[in-house]
Amino acid sequence: TGTISSLQRQLEIQESQLRRTTSEKEMLQRKLREQENRLQAMSTKICSLSEEREHGEMMMPIEKENCSLRQAVTEQESKLAEQNKLISELQGTVSQLRAEVLSSRHHIHKQQQAQQEIQSRAEALQHRELQTRVALECITSRFERYRSKIIQATFSTAGSKPPQAEVTDEEVLEAMQKIINERLEFHQMLKQKGVK
Repeated sequence: TGTISSLQRQLEIQESQLRRTTSEKEMLQRKLREQENRLQAMSTKICSLSEEREHGEMMMPIEKENCSLRQAVTEQESKLAEQNKLISELQGTVSQLRAEVLSSRHHIHKQQQAQQEIQSRAEALQHRELQTRVALECITSRFERYRSKIIQATFSTAGSKPPQAEVTDEEVLEAMQKIINERLEFHQMLKQKGVK
């Protein structure tokens, strides 16, 4: 945005200079036309005076003025050519600055689109993270209830001692395995005695 502002300020300066130069060019063209008109009038006057030999003594100052006017016209034409060249350069600079402004705006628009896309993806990821956390808490709660029921069932059987401290998963597994083994041994003993 700072770059665009800077480019727009340069563009305004260049356009102002272009308007000023164009105005100067128009003024020079007006002066050139006036000089040409005067030159034409002097030429007409010289032709008229050359036909009248009695006015021969007036030819010298008129020729000098005519020469001076021709020199002034030449200078005005030279200045006009310089102004045209400057105007052309200024127009090129203005076109370049406008192209840079458009390019900067396009670049900023693309950056804004990319930022919006990233923001949208971040919000989607946050939503998925929240859903995952809720699901994990639910699974953890169910697992803890299930584990508590297993511990309660395991250590509430006859002959089992209730745990005095936090029970590890290995201890629970060993206690369950012991109960299963005892049930199998009891079952085998009943089968040997013929009890169904």
